[in-house]
Amino acid sequence: MLPVLGQQFIAGARSGLGETRHQSVDAASGEALPYAFHQATLEEVEQAALAAKSAFGPFRQLSPARRAEFLEAIAEELEALDQEFVAIVSRETALPPARIQGERLRTSNQMRLFAQVLRRGDFLGARIDLALPDRQPLPRVDLRQYRIGVGPVAVFGASNFPLAFSTAGGDTASALAAGCPVVVKAHSGHMATADLVGCAIERAATRTSMPAGVFNMIFGQGVGAALVAHPAIQAVGFTGSLHGGQALCKIAAEREQPIPVFAEMSSINPVILLPGALAARGATIAGELAGSVVLGAGQFCTNPGLVIGIRGAAFTAFTEQLKGHLSAQAPQTLLNAGGLLSYQNGISALAECAGITHLAGQPQQGTKAQAQLFKADVNLLLEGHPLLQEEVFGPTTVLIEVADDAELKRALQALRGQLTATLIGEPGDLRQYHWLVPLLEEKVGRILVNGYPTGVEVCDAMIHGGPYPATSDARGTSVGSMAIDRFLRPLCYQNYPDSLLPAALQNVNPLGVTRLVNGAWSSESIVP
Repeated sequence: MLPVLGQQFIAGARSGLGETRHQSVDAASGEALPYAFHQATLEEVEQAALAAKSAFGPFRQLSPARRAEFLEAIAEELEALDQEFVAIVSRETALPPARIQGERLRTSNQMRLFAQVLRRGDFLGARIDLALPDRQPLPRVDLRQYRIGVGPVAVFGASNFPLAFSTAGGDTASALAAGCPVVVKAHSGHMATADLVGCAIERAATRTSMPAGVFNMIFGQGVGAALVAHPAIQAVGFTGSLHGGQALCKIAAEREQPIPVFAEMSSINPVILLPGALAARGATIAGELAGSVVLGAGQFCTNPGLVIGIRGAAFTAFTEQLKGHLSAQAPQTLLNAGGLLSYQNGISALAECAGITHLAGQPQQGTKAQAQLFKADVNLLLEGHPLLQEEVFGPTTVLIEVADDAELKRALQALRGQLTATLIGEPGDLRQYHWLVPLLEEKVGRILVNGYPTGVEVCDAMIHGGPYPATSDARGTSVGSMAIDRFLRPLCYQNYPDSLLPAALQNVNPLGVTRLVNGAWSSESIVP
């Protein structure tokens, strides 16, 4: 494995102008690791953004097949990283090696998924309206539309998925698939990981002869704002806190040329426990739900942070069982010291709030996170109390007991936008409470039945998004093949010579791309 240089990635080369160094640390012990990283200077931010801009023209004009080769080469380079790499990721994040191995496979599979999207061509959205010269009272001209990349994309690596949502994560994969070069802001919690993954991407770019500047990455504090404000950047992908996402949205909106920010920010992912299910299998549900709450130390975007049930003996029994499960959980190391401090502050705020009762969990102390369970008065939710609307990032959840169906409806209406909502119910429950579904459809990006939201499949049908503040734009997703849509824009050609059209829009379709031709889907020739 190549050494960790700790320098910026700019136009296929490395740069270390900044004198300030940031140290990588062991997440479990706080011990300094032997990797130091140059703080990016404003000059280097400028160079990275301009490198991406220079690469945009040549890169977006490559055939989809060529870009697919690049994505597949990235997947191969990631999979070729050795056990030393896995050990470094594990030390920087406190995630076990098995989790790292699994996440690396997910990351490479994301690259291959978008390679498949490129080869089948439907991402282009090709639409053709043939000329109608004899139409009365006015003829119609020949009109053809497809989609192109928006331009260079700024990607902010996330802490909780150091591979799948970071340097080579879903935002990077979908932006590259769309023909958009990227400038990644490496996450400060796993800088050595980012460096090694960046080297893998650069090796793939060299192997497949991609233009210099298709991938760039900067390290350091306080450089994200300058990156988003740079006029070369045309879109932003972000996964992180509500505060961080809102700050980037503000910067992007106040530019001379505003740009879209696709930010995943905050979700408490309500779980609704229906009466029949609690009566039939409450003990099982308590164990399963506890496992979801503490999975990965609760550091998932889809962690179930709010559990709602209807008052009754079954819900009371379930509460006692859930208390037992969470009380028995061993403490877990979080991704970094900043995350632990945030978790401590979050559970302290819950514990000190009138109307919220601490039900289970050992006192929070030391360097590990203790699982916690709270119960809140439903009126706090109905009144829009912020503590019940923003996630506590870690292994904790809040129970809410409603009096009846009417109060359940009001409680769900009081929720802000979420990534997910889960219904736990027997067949009879699901029929009786089917009226909940239209309400939830307005609140979330994904509805689960008899499952748990921790775990996101990477595929065509997945949506990992939702109404604000779950995301800044509910029309998109950061997981699944539809993620490419965020970084594409439509372009129309009118009365354009066939031989000069993009291949996907020509009368004889050399790409085999399925097209909407005069209202019918076709991949055949459209020569009259």
